[in-house]
Amino acid sequence: MLVVTPEITIQDWELSESFVRASGPGGQNVNKVATAVELRFEAERSPNLTGPIKTRLKRLAGRRWTQDGALILQVDETRSQARNREIARQRLAELVRKASVAPKRRIATKPTYGSQKRRLASKTQRGQVKALRGRVNDSE
Repeated sequence: MLVVTPEITIQDWELSESFVRASGPGGQNVNKVATAVELRFEAERSPNLTGPIKTRLKRLAGRRWTQDGALILQVDETRSQARNREIARQRLAELVRKASVAPKRRIATKPTYGSQKRRLASKTQRGQVKALRGRVNDSE
C-alpha cells in the first residue's frame, strides 16, 4: 500500500511492476541484470481517486497515460533495482499529490485608469513614429 496523502492511498492491486534491462552505466552487469523498473498504476479503475483528480492526473501524465487508463512510469536512474522501485513509487506519489491540488480560479480584474491612459498614449506615440516613416518631400 502506498500512502500519498492522509485521504489518498493506493492499494497494491492497483500497482504492477515489471523489471527490464536498463541502458547506461553498469558495465557487463547491465546486460545480465534487469534493474530498470516499469511501474504501472491502474488510475482509471482506482476507487481512491475522484473524477477531477483523475482528469488532472491524465493531463499531468501526458504521454505516460495509456489508452486503457493506466499510468506507466519508467525508472532506470540507478544500478539498484530496489532504489529504482523506490524512485518510481515516489514519482507516482508526487504526481498524484500534484493532481489532488485543485487549481485556483482566476478572478478577472478591470485595468486601472492609469494603465489604460498609458496604453493609449504609447499606441498614439507608436502611430506617430510609423506615420513619420513615409517618403521625404523634396519641395524645399
